[in-house]
Amino acid sequence: MLVGYARASIVEQATAFEAQRRALEAAGCTRIFAEQVSIFAGREQLDAAIGCLQEGDVFVTTQLERLARSMRHLMQIVDQIKTKKASLRVLAMSLDSGTAEGAMTLKVLQAVAEHERASILERQREGIARAKAEGKYKGRARTAMAKSAEVERLLAAGVSPTEVARRLGIGRSSVYRAMKERNIKRQPTVYRPL
Repeated sequence: MLVGYARASIVEQATAFEAQRRALEAAGCTRIFAEQVSIFAGREQLDAAIGCLQEGDVFVTTQLERLARSMRHLMQIVDQIKTKKASLRVLAMSLDSGTAEGAMTLKVLQAVAEHERASILERQREGIARAKAEGKYKGRARTAMAKSAEVERLLAAGVSPTEVARRLGIGRSSVYRAMKERNIKRQPTVYRPL
């Protein structure tokens, strides 16, 4: 079975949306899932289309940009389709992951996505190192550790770590980290009769 997926952004005209539907119908799609949402919004119809795939089915879309936000996102979608033992066909590229050429093209795209991600991380690390060298990057302020004296005072008064965290508006793990850094021993909780 050919399962089609069409997506248009909410600002696009209905004509672009309908053109995708017509192309999917002309390609022989028997089920078409369509939605008009932003590329960054949750896409229920995409999830439904992938969810209905069965072994041997072909997931069809008109263009890659209608399907995925990035190369990395595309590879996640391709993996979901593979898990269903189905294949992907992109009409504008004449790409079919069920063929040897299509599978090779997807591997090249995956390599590009991995390279893109590695390059972004490398540039980020270089930027942080440069900013640190110039004294412009200090990292996030340790707000919870600034309250360690209050943590110590409350714990000494017999307040539980959970309650200390609630009162000070910090995470419970921050309370335990403050206890460790300041070598604070927890006072036993005193239970009073009602």
